Amino acid sequence: MTFSQANRLQKRMVKHTEPDQTLIKMPSLRAVKAFVAAARYQNFTRAAEALCVTQAAISRQIRDLEEHLGAELFNRSGRAVELTPAGAIFFDAVQLSFTNIAQAAERIRHTDTPRQRVTLCCSPAFANFWLGPKLPIFFAAHPQIDLNVVVTQNFLTLENGLTPDILICKVSKSGQGYVSQPLVCDVIYPVCTPQYLERHPQIRTLEGLRDTALLNLSPFGRSQVAEHVDWKVWFGYQDIDLQRRDAEAPLLFNANDYSLLIQLAQQHQGVALGWHYLVAPLVEQGVLVRPVDETLVHRDTLHYLSLHEAKSHDPSCTIVREWLLDQFDWSLHEDVDAEPGA
Repeated sequence: MTFSQANRLQKRMVKHTEPDQTLIKMPSLRAVKAFVAAARYQNFTRAAEALCVTQAAISRQIRDLEEHLGAELFNRSGRAVELTPAGAIFFDAVQLSFTNIAQAAERIRHTDTPRQRVTLCCSPAFANFWLGPKLPIFFAAHPQIDLNVVVTQNFLTLENGLTPDILICKVSKSGQGYVSQPLVCDVIYPVCTPQYLERHPQIRTLEGLRDTALLNLSPFGRSQVAEHVDWKVWFGYQDIDLQRRDAEAPLLFNANDYSLLIQLAQQHQGVALGWHYLVAPLVEQGVLVRPVDETLVHRDTLHYLSLHEAKSHDPSCTIVREWLLDQFDWSLHEDVDAEPGA
């Protein structure tokens, strides 16, 4: 093949790109940005301040845009401006486009420094009373971690597709692939508000407590792995027969939602059984008090922190795990036999 033949063949193989009329006819994005700012603030000076440019630059960009489109976009009246019908049509279109562009850019920026997600599974009561108040501290200390909290009443049959990185519950073997360690044992004592105690001073005795309004935790729907002690069990450990309540005593209120019971207790509706690791902060703050000294300690009934083995060396999971353990230190050393509040 001669040189001229090779040259002709090469020219035939080269594909020439036709001019892209859509891109050619697009207005300047800088001008469009100036237009969007002016339309939002209805003032060229404020638009300039928002974009950190001069008012003259905004005016020039919008004038060039109007020339490009062949239409006036603003009605000018002194310092104030308002969109013309053509400007309103253009603003509706470009505002949505700019929002999409900004969101896409934000996602790309986050991809360069990806945030780590850790899924923590726990009971609603743990989430409401123990975890929730502490989360702002965690967020401030570890902004790089996205903590995904999943609450459930049933740890034995988690939803399909749910494989938490960390679980906190009473199940020591949370499933294949998890390593568990004990956190705290069950420490249970009655709690109510100071106002309720003042109105019902008889509850300072066990017999008086038995005959008052009791907020009782029922086992329904909790698969025997959540808090399990009810008033009958608690009084039984104190050698008090709940069946011998006064005939005119208020009825027991039963619910399987522990958060609801504590909420009712805080609204002066009766006395609930408080799990120490959950209600201790409320007692310390004086929101709730202990009307009697008696405490039931189940040293063989433990709460566990379980970490998925696949995440044992994951830096973010390690951070969350260590943070949780640090937060539990106060519970492990709390004096559970302290005098009740009054």
